Amino acid sequence: MKVSKQARARCSNLSFAIFAVLLAGQAAAQDAAAPADTKAASDTQATDLDSVIVTVERREQSLQKYAGTAQALSQDDLRGLGINNELRQLQVAVPGLSIANQEGATEVFIRGVGSSNNTELGDPGAAPHVNGAYIPRPRGLGGMFYDLERVEINKGPQGTLRGRNALAGTLNIVTKRPELGGDFSGYVQGEVGNRDQTGYETALNFPLGDYAALRFAGYHIEKEAGFKNAGLYQHLKPAGIQDDSAGRLSFLYEPDDKLSVFAMLDVGRELGTGYPGAGVFEAAQAGFKPDDIDMRSVVYRGVQGKVDNKLWGFQGTVRYDFGGVNLEYNGSYRDVDYFQINSGSVGNTWPGRDLSLRPPGAPASAGGIDYDVFNTNYLQARSQAQTHELRLSSDDDARFRWTTGGFYFHEKQQVGFMSLTDKGAFYSGTEFTMPDVDGKSWAAFGDGTFDVNERLRVKGGLRYTDERKSRDGIGGNWTIGLGGDGGVFQTRLGTEGFKPTLLDRPNFNTTGLTSNADMARFLLQGIVQAGARDTMQQQLQGIVDGSRPNGTCIDRPDIGGNTVDCPANGQHSFIALGIPSEQHGSSAFDFLDWRVGFEYDLSDRNLLYATVSTGHKAGGFNDSFDVNAIPETYKPEELTAFEIGSKNSFEFLGRTSTFNISGFYYDYADQVFQDLTVIAFNPDGEATGFALVNRNVGKSELYGIEAESRLRFGGGFTLDLNALYLQTEIKKGVVADVRSQDFGNGGITSQIDLTGNELPLSSKFTFNARLQHAIDFSRGTFDWQVLAAYRSSFFLTQYNDRDVTFLRDTQGTVDRIEDAATAGFPDEQKGFTQINAGAGFTTLDGAWRFELWGSNLTNKDVSQKALVGSGVNVRFLNDARSYGMRVRWNF
Repeated sequence: MKVSKQARARCSNLSFAIFAVLLAGQAAAQDAAAPADTKAASDTQATDLDSVIVTVERREQSLQKYAGTAQALSQDDLRGLGINNELRQLQVAVPGLSIANQEGATEVFIRGVGSSNNTELGDPGAAPHVNGAYIPRPRGLGGMFYDLERVEINKGPQGTLRGRNALAGTLNIVTKRPELGGDFSGYVQGEVGNRDQTGYETALNFPLGDYAALRFAGYHIEKEAGFKNAGLYQHLKPAGIQDDSAGRLSFLYEPDDKLSVFAMLDVGRELGTGYPGAGVFEAAQAGFKPDDIDMRSVVYRGVQGKVDNKLWGFQGTVRYDFGGVNLEYNGSYRDVDYFQINSGSVGNTWPGRDLSLRPPGAPASAGGIDYDVFNTNYLQARSQAQTHELRLSSDDDARFRWTTGGFYFHEKQQVGFMSLTDKGAFYSGTEFTMPDVDGKSWAAFGDGTFDVNERLRVKGGLRYTDERKSRDGIGGNWTIGLGGDGGVFQTRLGTEGFKPTLLDRPNFNTTGLTSNADMARFLLQGIVQAGARDTMQQQLQGIVDGSRPNGTCIDRPDIGGNTVDCPANGQHSFIALGIPSEQHGSSAFDFLDWRVGFEYDLSDRNLLYATVSTGHKAGGFNDSFDVNAIPETYKPEELTAFEIGSKNSFEFLGRTSTFNISGFYYDYADQVFQDLTVIAFNPDGEATGFALVNRNVGKSELYGIEAESRLRFGGGFTLDLNALYLQTEIKKGVVADVRSQDFGNGGITSQIDLTGNELPLSSKFTFNARLQHAIDFSRGTFDWQVLAAYRSSFFLTQYNDRDVTFLRDTQGTVDRIEDAATAGFPDEQKGFTQINAGAGFTTLDGAWRFELWGSNLTNKDVSQKALVGSGVNVRFLNDARSYGMRVRWNF
């Protein structure tokens, strides 16, 4: 791995500046050392601070003793801040963390690094875990947010200890374990809130003697959407309605200090109307910025949106201490069965938009909206993933603490996707149905820390990973062109009652299907049930049975019958059909991850550390096309991180407080961006068809400073402060600008040089302040907290509001250049502050807890991600304002 001179210089300058800050901070901390007469009281508080445990380095250790940047939020923290069964809300409390949800797929970015590829070929860039077990498809991960011990967020690559896809860091959900000994215990909780929210949560702990215990936990929540339907078809409910349930059964057996056996079975179900998206393309073209309109006011049409996600998993851990050497096995299995219907919409409303009903067959110039359009997306995604890890490690008190082992991962996927264009002419939709997607990865690793003396420790690690992927199925467009007298007839497809075949399709073999009859038959096999007003089956049936080689002509006002007539013989004057092609692809890669570093205790309360570490995100392959039967592959992305930091405990107003700071530099290489490839030529050999592929054409540089502090005041007040300065820059990346793609002209697309742009979702400044207070009364304790989270502006895509160049031909002749907003692609999310708050009262005996909570109290609508393309600019937003109350009975 080579680093440019400019990058080395910038890294050196940054490291020097940070080192000076660290030494200054440590000197200040030591100067504030506690007087002897206050030491006993402060030690009690210091123990409390050190009691926050994390498992970032695969060992339980105090967060304050971990030589790196991480945060941990307990279940009480999450409840108090209104972070309830909604993973996206977690980013409010963690600077540098961005979480969005597109079609049920959770996208996690840390310090601007992550991945938005949610296809069966994609992988996350920040590795999600549950109890340390890797989760490859984090759909429904928010359904694990109940009866937790804590949530850990580690910032920076973790390739050595966590493996592939820990490029940006890790997110680990740690569930509450059964409690040994004692009596039967648990809690029951009920809650109500705005948006007709109701829910409950419970946990029951069953001791089985002194050495074993069972724990059952479950929750259910129902909640109305934050979005609203602004159109005339009020029978369509907006996206975002929740109806979620989950349950978990855990078992723990520890007969002595040597053996520990843990097992957990969990199930979950997500129901609702799908995940919210706001289309701002037309509003932007009409001259309105996203800040000028109500982003949650959307015009819906077509079918009702729906999501149905069924998931379950099992994991187990067996540990045995042989005396000086510990053996541990971790295994997990996770099954996800996700189905979604994306309700159609015509984007957001804006002042003056005509929302009236357009008469059937009337042109767009007539005004109003054609509500009788069923442009719908169907997604069926299944995953069965298993992980196995065997580790040997030394005791935690050994001078040389080491861990070594092996890891194996295997995932089978089955994915069906259909995007319909109702009333299409020559194009009626796209289908990608993949019944066999296979991914495997294995790794061998070793990591160790050696105590040079009582103060100095050196550490290092190495991990070798081998990964393979393959896929078989079909993918491509449904092309249906039907000629008539005076023009081309449209095809109605996907109206009320329509059901696609998707993974139940009887045939995935398209080899040799060249006749119209063969292609028509193949298209019809993709439909289980035709919609009430569909015409496709009638139009194609004559071709299939041979009675009408050009298909049966149907003349109706809603398919062009006002301007196009049927020929006298009842057949179309011509027919043009196209079907998806077979998709076969595979890739294989191997790579090394490593880390080196040191830790130095300036005192018992002051830790100085520095590390260099790497991480990789899995590579893969692209779709295959007729002109390119062997799909193009792309390599794993690689990130090398340099970090120097310090963690300090000190006396402030006679109480123990903390101040931690770190500086980091990332070299992000082999970065994947979407680019353009040719998939069709005309008879003269000119390119007439284009498609987007993933390519390693990018390179970026990131650096910054992160600081956090916990200050304890008198009277039960605590103030937590966390600040992040982040600078990102794309150093290389010339790619196709999908905003300019012109499908009416063969799909020609201009190119754009991204050099100098910022990475998406990377704010320069993030600042959190959390004030907590607790006061004791005769009947119990009252506590409250307020979190204010500021985040400066950021771009939603790599295009950074750059102008859009539209081409006239494939020779690169410029037709016109438009600024991003005029073209329909405003790209910047303005800076904002979000406020969450909570208050509660716990009775003296701890049996009852009464709480009020609120999240996003000022109801900011914040774009967390954008999906852009030709004529498409869809924003995925944060959750709308939520507030409520809950009552919990502990027994």
